[in-house]
Amino acid sequence: MTQPIYAIPDIHGQDALLAAALDLVHRDGGAEARIVFLGDLVDRGPDSRAVIDRLMEGQAQGRPWTVLKGNHDQLFLDFLDGGALQSPQVRSGLTWLNPRLGGDATLASYGVGASETSPAWQAARAAVPQAHRDWLADLPLFEEADELLFVHAGIRPGVPLSQQSATDLMWIREGFLDHTAPHPWLVVHGHTALDWPQHFGNRVDLDGGAGYGRPLWPAVFHGPICHLITDSGRELLGPEE
Repeated sequence: MTQPIYAIPDIHGQDALLAAALDLVHRDGGAEARIVFLGDLVDRGPDSRAVIDRLMEGQAQGRPWTVLKGNHDQLFLDFLDGGALQSPQVRSGLTWLNPRLGGDATLASYGVGASETSPAWQAARAAVPQAHRDWLADLPLFEEADELLFVHAGIRPGVPLSQQSATDLMWIREGFLDHTAPHPWLVVHGHTALDWPQHFGNRVDLDGGAGYGRPLWPAVFHGPICHLITDSGRELLGPEE
């Protein structure tokens, strides 16, 4: 039987939801369940620091957890590294500290009050532990597991995995979400928030919008077969007809 792989999508600073999702996974697959976290650990929710601490601690304890880097995690790093408030990938022109992107909430979780007009860059650099910065910087961009490819945003169709750009892996929507032909794998991703996780045949979008106050649904994969893990047990998530 194929070894199950669990996935937890975009957490966005919601540590209480993360704790509940991990409890569901542990009840379904045990404390040593293999889990891939799909990135966007920070921003919008109130507890980004606690989320990072929880994931770092789990890995330090030897749990088989793979944590991927999302675009919001990179925005956090870009701000800490050079004070960058804007990204060309944010078409709206909003800054990272705008509440809609949620960087202000991330810094607040470290005890730093910041806003678009008062970025508090030096205070943020002093408050965020170097261990957090190093850990975030070293996060991988994808995890390949036989028939499955776990990634934050998606892939550029037709491009070999070794040639995929970091920008696409963390940010892509156009050209990926509208691509209906099969990929070499079933692509499991987050990044594009939906009202409910959906299976599109060639990809599974697990981001149910925890960053916007909706639930954080973990999933389990036995090869390409996907189930959501709920309070009442497993729920098959299959392709829409």
